Amino acid sequence: MVRILRGLAHKYFSDEEAVILFLLLVTGTVFVILFGAMLAPAIASLIIAFILQGLVAKLHKMGVPELVAIISVFVVFLGVLVGFIFGLLPLIWTQVSNLAGEAPRIIRELQSYLELLPEEYPHLISMEAVDTIYRQVSAEVAHMTQVLVSFSLSSIPDLVALLIYMVLVPILVFFFMKDRRVLIASIGRMLPPQRPMMIRIWQEVNLQCANYVRGKAVEILIVGVVTYAAFKLLGMPYAALLSLLVGLSVVIPYIGAAVVTIPVAVIALFAFGWSSHFIWVMVVYGIIQALDGNVLVPILFSEVNNLHPVAIIVAVLFFGGIWGLWGVFFAIPLATMLKAVFAAWPVKESEPSPAVSE
Repeated sequence: MVRILRGLAHKYFSDEEAVILFLLLVTGTVFVILFGAMLAPAIASLIIAFILQGLVAKLHKMGVPELVAIISVFVVFLGVLVGFIFGLLPLIWTQVSNLAGEAPRIIRELQSYLELLPEEYPHLISMEAVDTIYRQVSAEVAHMTQVLVSFSLSSIPDLVALLIYMVLVPILVFFFMKDRRVLIASIGRMLPPQRPMMIRIWQEVNLQCANYVRGKAVEILIVGVVTYAAFKLLGMPYAALLSLLVGLSVVIPYIGAAVVTIPVAVIALFAFGWSSHFIWVMVVYGIIQALDGNVLVPILFSEVNNLHPVAIIVAVLFFGGIWGLWGVFFAIPLATMLKAVFAAWPVKESEPSPAVSE
């Protein structure tokens, strides 16, 4: 065992820079696990600034002074944030409340649909299975309704914290953008002066994660807006809420689209029944998903190294289990970072064993 460990250390940790990088990764992971919730506004601000930096760089290449570009992009960001808070967010909350109010009617109609299944497919499903499904769905809907109804004066501390974040995040975003070079130089002074491997990993991670995060933000916006327009034209209820879910579902490839299809189909079924209108809604929704996967994604992520679907699913499960929703959202960038680290990690070939003379 000692010989095996010595061989692994010689192969993967013979470089001093590799040891320092390994310690930094372990320390950073433990720090985020322990203090991630506390530093969530700072982490979110850093990510937003990272996304906006691409627009700043493009404006600067067009001849706009850097400070003017930063202020212009920041003003646009504030406008989008204010529009979301005072425009889209109240609409979504209203639709969530209305959906909670219609939950009893939805449960009754669901029961009527489920009761028909044993009659039409007696060999596939029994009445006992229908009763079990109905009880589980009823319990989940009742729990969700209770959560919405319990939103009262007791939530004032959470609202105060949310208001503080709404003020704090834009301030942090501005300073992360304005003092980007100063912050990076400060971190660089704490690292070894000779760090070719770290520089190579940083360049790869910066390129891949920047392309992915910014492309994913554009994809969420396009898919959400197109879905909202299509659902409004088709008369789909809760169009804003569903389009937000569909837009956010692109963050998790394969899994997100499959999960969001269920509420879209259920609400369309209860709104239109088994009719041609229901079929049209599902066909249009399927076309949007197909165009997103086969046209929009190749255009936006042409410069991003593709991960294997198994790697994506494992990353979502692993980082989601560690950091919850944040881990799910950033599972693919984190997996991309790990891929870049493994690709650039120095591996020292083991020395060949001497030949045995006869």
